Amino acid sequence: MPFSKGSLLLVDYTATVKDTNEVIDTTSEEEAKKHNIHDPNRVYEPRLVSVGDGWVLKGFDEALLNANLNEEITVDIQPEKAFGVRDPNKVRLIPLRKLGEKADEVNVGDMIEIDNRVGIIRSISSGRVQIDFNHRLAGRTITYRFKVLKMLEDDMEKVTALIRRRLPVDVNKLGLSLNSPTGTLEVLIPKEYYMQEGLQVIKRAIANDIFRYVQNVKGIRFVEVYEREETKKEGEGEGEKEKVEGREHTTVEEKGREQVQAQQQEQQVQIQTEER
Repeated sequence: MPFSKGSLLLVDYTATVKDTNEVIDTTSEEEAKKHNIHDPNRVYEPRLVSVGDGWVLKGFDEALLNANLNEEITVDIQPEKAFGVRDPNKVRLIPLRKLGEKADEVNVGDMIEIDNRVGIIRSISSGRVQIDFNHRLAGRTITYRFKVLKMLEDDMEKVTALIRRRLPVDVNKLGLSLNSPTGTLEVLIPKEYYMQEGLQVIKRAIANDIFRYVQNVKGIRFVEVYEREETKKEGEGEGEKEKVEGREHTTVEEKGREQVQAQQQEQQVQIQTEER
């Protein structure tokens, strides 16, 4: 049965350029390694998609609306519903010197940012450089092979997936609790994310997503727990002996005490000798 707009789906897919079979995106780690696009910093798993909300290419979005659960589908996405048609007005020819210090370093095919726009260098000749500001996949038909694995309906499943969309935390380290009478959701953030760059912005985005897709949540508390590190009790470990290469030896402090005791004993012997 086709899904409705706003349905939260977990989708497995691989996207390729139709005329070259170049894999440009995939949720499969095996496929990524096979096509030499594997990113060790990425978690490969089914992608969360809100149908019809523009989280994916328009043509893919439309295909998801008409898909069925666990159905393997292949669909070709035309340029106008993928990365757009090529616009010749986005190709510019500029003096090479305008690139400044980069002028002697750039090559054909390089991505470069200029005038707050990112483009691809198409040619360099006679002191001029041609830069194409179209998306590199503009004008290309994109083929998606995909399967909808699950539609999320449980509130806590939705919450977990929405959090991990913005903050890819280990599910087992994510503490969640929902107070049903008040609708307050408590989110315990794992310690390793406390110093995450832009964490406050991420939390705000997570909250907006949850409020939009989980109607039973009325308020959200993000919890960060900081604990005092336990320190050794005063005097703990004093006089303990260390072992090096299987033999016992006294610590520096113990050696110092032994030397003082020896000196005191020598002084007592000298005093007794003089008294005699």
